[in-house]
Amino acid sequence: MTTLRTPLYEAHVQANAKIIDFGGWEMPVQYAGVIEEHNTVRSKVGLFDVSHMGEIDVTGKDALAFVQNLITNDVTQIQDGQILYSPMCYPNGGIVDDLLVYRYRAEHFYIVVNASNTDKDYAWMLEQIQGYSVQVENVSDQVAQLALQGPFAEQILQKLTPIDLKEIKYYWFMHGEVNGVPCLVSRTGYTGEDGFEIYIAPDKASDLWRKILEVGAPEGVQPIGLGARDTLRFEARLPLYGNELGPEISPLEVGIGIFVKLNKENFIGKEALVQQKEKGIPRKLVGLEMIERGIARSHYLLQKDGDEVGFITSGSFSPTLNKNIALGLIRADLAEIGATLDVIIRNKPVIAQIIPSLFYKRAK
Repeated sequence: MTTLRTPLYEAHVQANAKIIDFGGWEMPVQYAGVIEEHNTVRSKVGLFDVSHMGEIDVTGKDALAFVQNLITNDVTQIQDGQILYSPMCYPNGGIVDDLLVYRYRAEHFYIVVNASNTDKDYAWMLEQIQGYSVQVENVSDQVAQLALQGPFAEQILQKLTPIDLKEIKYYWFMHGEVNGVPCLVSRTGYTGEDGFEIYIAPDKASDLWRKILEVGAPEGVQPIGLGARDTLRFEARLPLYGNELGPEISPLEVGIGIFVKLNKENFIGKEALVQQKEKGIPRKLVGLEMIERGIARSHYLLQKDGDEVGFITSGSFSPTLNKNIALGLIRADLAEIGATLDVIIRNKPVIAQIIPSLFYKRAK
């Protein structure tokens, strides 16, 4: 299997990052350490290399209808310059991926997908083209992506761009220059903090990376690896494909039903999801706090009175809460706040209590 590197790989090596394999990509998992990096994003600002993410361009006179059929959310409800989050499902209601849809206009959409799913998602989209006058192109290798996240993100990025960043509302985007280079700038984020994504030509990414670290030094900006990216998104209950999301999991089960518009005329997976809702959603994603000592890791089994009732989707020590927490997908009838379950850690049951699953929400 070919190992992939982003245009910022050398910058990570020079910063003494610990590099790991992530879905075939050589990516930085940490620089100074996961907890320190996590706290930097919560209190100051962090810079992420997310150039491994996939970007797919959809153009043509049927682009709107094509995207509307692909995703569970309603793309007709957003305006030009706006972004929509949505699951994309198989006919059985399982999740192909979760993605961001950037709307340029009714004939042009830019879809950002998870790195490890890019080829699969692109192939899936191509399979759905029949009957639509659209062109679908994987442009991932033409784009590098940086994310600046944290309370000082706007303050730092504003030093490098004439774009009035206050004009970019949450889940909107603009085109303009950053560090003198044409970019697409959006305001979404995957950490629970305010922040921006900067889409830039790959050969310009290293200069921008260095410049952000330079001009952001007074605010304490630091490079952040995948380890802290995971703990940050987990505390904010933002799902991760392969953990909370997958082909055997429906969006209704994991609490993202708000992004499933069953009143839409049609979309792939609608019939299965309508049936699931009518019959009763069988499983529910819950928050867990470890009562006994131990960390619940992804895919550890969950039991109640010795019976298997679900599994951990994500779990770790929470730097913000200073406790061991987890998310678990369990039988819906057991999902009561305050109830206890056993997490099976190294073949031993360890007690956890069900708690509200939005572990962290930033102050506005």
